[in-house]
Amino acid sequence: MMTAQPPVAGPGSAANADLEVTVRKQAASGALKAFAWGMVTFIGTLVGVLALWVGVLAVFNISPLIAKGPVDVWNYLFTVPAAEANRELMFGNLAVTLGHSVIGFVSGLVVAILGASLFQLSKGAEHALMPVAMLLRSVPLIAMAPVIIMIFGRDIATVAVIGGIVVLFPALVNISFGLKSASAQMNDLVEVYGGGSWAKLRKVAMPSSLPAFFAAVRISVPGAITGALLAEWLAVGGGIGGSIAGYIPQAQFSALWTSVVLVTAVSLILYNVIQIVEDVVLARMGMHSQKGV
Repeated sequence: MMTAQPPVAGPGSAANADLEVTVRKQAASGALKAFAWGMVTFIGTLVGVLALWVGVLAVFNISPLIAKGPVDVWNYLFTVPAAEANRELMFGNLAVTLGHSVIGFVSGLVVAILGASLFQLSKGAEHALMPVAMLLRSVPLIAMAPVIIMIFGRDIATVAVIGGIVVLFPALVNISFGLKSASAQMNDLVEVYGGGSWAKLRKVAMPSSLPAFFAAVRISVPGAITGALLAEWLAVGGGIGGSIAGYIPQAQFSALWTSVVLVTAVSLILYNVIQIVEDVVLARMGMHSQKGV
């Protein structure tokens, strides 16, 4: 009676296993290098901004009664007798602004993704709708704000519209460019197997557009914060955008500078965190980020 023998791994399977291990090691090494370089860039950015801040105040010799440096902001938040109340006010306003920023960011990015996908499926839709996006980008929001407020009221919907407009155009352009960057050979391969436009979008264009998508997210985060500040200043009030205009007439220059510093710091931190995540993810996938964006 014959017994079944276990399959014997040939030299080909061993070579494939070694190749897979090598690829994984290279991907992990690339991701680690990307993370380390991202952290170095992040720290260098913060140091450069602080140096520029101090240097501008020193070069232009602005009165310390008006211009506040890093030490003044630190004292306002942590050492003066009213520091606890100052922190509660500043971080409370910052939390409101960040909440409004998330609303505008999600609104603009979702519309950009849907719009770019539609443009990829239909050239006629792109020719019809892209001028509308360009119009929204070119008309100043201060001029559009009364119409937006009249339509949507002074509510969260206005925050979503104003923030979404700021985010929409750069995200739409980047994602559309990324979807168009897929290789013609890959699209031909999908067609050979019977796939249509939707299959090419899902299986080829979207994976190829990942660097452009990360670039869109990276530049949309500061844009969303700007949109939130505009919405608070022009329409809904509250947050840093709604309170900052009252600091100058009241000569509350420490509060003014602290508000600006907090918004700038959060924008830099979020931008660089997304940059680090982007570099790590793309390095593991063997892709490169879009430079100069």
